[in-house]
Amino acid sequence: MKKEDKSVIIESIKSTLELYSHFYVTDSEGLNAEETSKLRKACYNKQIKFLVVKNKLLIKALESTETDFSPLFSSLKGSTALLLSNTGNEPAKLIKEFSKTSKVEKPVLKAAFVEQSFYVGANQLDALINVKSKDELIADVIALLQSPAKNVVSALQSGGSTLHGVLKTLSER
Repeated sequence: MKKEDKSVIIESIKSTLELYSHFYVTDSEGLNAEETSKLRKACYNKQIKFLVVKNKLLIKALESTETDFSPLFSSLKGSTALLLSNTGNEPAKLIKEFSKTSKVEKPVLKAAFVEQSFYVGANQLDALINVKSKDELIADVIALLQSPAKNVVSALQSGGSTLHGVLKTLSER
């Protein structure tokens, strides 16, 4: 491959990475054409981009970004496929679900960059499934903050109706 072609591919990978906030590095080697097609379709249905890349070109693309992705470099060996998504835990769920039905139990998680954190190794898959997005965490905090206020308002409202009932009873006498 010519150097010019490599630089075009590196720029393409870099621009694709910039479109997504999370990515997973997986090993999908050993999947036959039918299973690969099923995996691509499952990714498409869940709005996950599936991209097979060469390790050296991916490393060059990651090095050209502003973020330091060096913790992921050790996992870039062998066959590599990227799962890119804007939802942090969706690719992890897909990997777990798809590897159960696959004959060769692939894809296998090598590493991931989710919510500005690095996860290296297949043993991190369960942790990634339970990762909440920034928006989900903000919603949880807001719900916790609203709960005491809702209790006070409902107590005041129930007290008002009780007081109204007492006054009505007294006025009828």
